[in-house]
Amino acid sequence: MNNERKKSIKRSKTSLPELAAERIREKIRTSNMSVGDKLPTEPNLMKELGVSRTVLREAMMTLKAEGWVLPKQGIGVFVAEPKSMDFSGFSASDTLTISDAIESLELRTAVEVEAVALAVSRRSAMQESDICRSFDAFEKKVALGKSAEQEDYEFHLAIARATNNDRFVKFLDVLGKKTIPRARLREEAGLPRDPNLEQTLNEEHKAILDALLDRDVERARDAMRTHLTNGCNRYRDLARAIQKTKS
Repeated sequence: MNNERKKSIKRSKTSLPELAAERIREKIRTSNMSVGDKLPTEPNLMKELGVSRTVLREAMMTLKAEGWVLPKQGIGVFVAEPKSMDFSGFSASDTLTISDAIESLELRTAVEVEAVALAVSRRSAMQESDICRSFDAFEKKVALGKSAEQEDYEFHLAIARATNNDRFVKFLDVLGKKTIPRARLREEAGLPRDPNLEQTLNEEHKAILDALLDRDVERARDAMRTHLTNGCNRYRDLARAIQKTKS
């Protein structure tokens, strides 16, 4: 991560309750906690997080509103049962076609443009760091001349997590990874790898990242919309190139 981005992270004005809420989310995610498991007591959490009772209670109110926890008066706070989301009609198969990819990207555009806007205003310092780390991983693969489809997906997923709304993450989990099959589709069509594509994607990702670090909501929206719309156009170009090989 370059020094400019490190400084941006340090300048983050994320509030203490937001930081505490994010640390509790991470605790739930990484500690193999299941629905119904009881969180540590309030005094123990205050000590673990290094925050006051007021900060912790505000964080818990946020987590309750998001569906992460369920407080039970006189008993404690428990990991909540997330509301189910039925994406069965949107699931992409392993044999994703170009038209499937375009349709999925059009749907992702409608969702991710607003997701990045929420990430601009809601992200924690930790989440900002994760987004930067994902960008750096993509950039490293590009510098090595390698395909970076997994890193591409991880960058978008890091932004979804920074909305602090788990439904964006679940949505992208279903559609995201399988709308980046560019290498496989070119290979199956007998077309050579485009050496400039990953660099172009890296520049589009950087525009999104810079807007996010500058806390510019509208610029972030525009950069995400441009990136995903360009993705649709690239797949249309690929479809035409494949058609030419068959004619």
